[in-house]
Amino acid sequence: MRQIRRSDLTPAPWKNGGGLTWELAAFPEGAGFPDMLWRMSLAEVASDGPFSAFPGIDRTLTVLSGQGMVLDFGGGSVTLGEDSGPLSFPGEAPVTARLGAGPILDFNVMTRRGRAAHAVIAVSAGVPAPPDTRALIARQKAVTVAGFALAPGEALMSDPGRDLGGTAGDGPMLAICLRMTP
Repeated sequence: MRQIRRSDLTPAPWKNGGGLTWELAAFPEGAGFPDMLWRMSLAEVASDGPFSAFPGIDRTLTVLSGQGMVLDFGGGSVTLGEDSGPLSFPGEAPVTARLGAGPILDFNVMTRRGRAAHAVIAVSAGVPAPPDTRALIARQKAVTVAGFALAPGEALMSDPGRDLGGTAGDGPMLAICLRMTP
């Protein structure tokens, strides 16, 4: 297992230039966006605006900190805050974000449709992570899990070929389950 801290990562501009992202992990390791099968990242949303389009990608977004945002999908909107569950949507969907009051930090998982699949599951303190969990992310407060102290937004990743299923922490976390599709 390895701990991933945002402070150890280099931020990169969004595809549309409207913000910053910190890649926590991708597969294959070191793959750029055109070649990746899955990707986990943190994003800082500092202003209102459109999301980048990612055709053929399934996405899940969870707000980790800040006053939340409203995502407008054209035919309806969804309000997300720190206590909201993960929201899944297709990467090609036209989405515009409106911030509640100031910047937010969110966690994103993307998988290439037809090649990989994911689930992001909110896990309460003391509840074991489900099978096939590849990463655990601390939510609103620091969490101790498997002897690692995670600050909000920090991740604990499993080694390749292993999962963190059955692992529990002492605070709220996100369990990220990943699998390759045939």
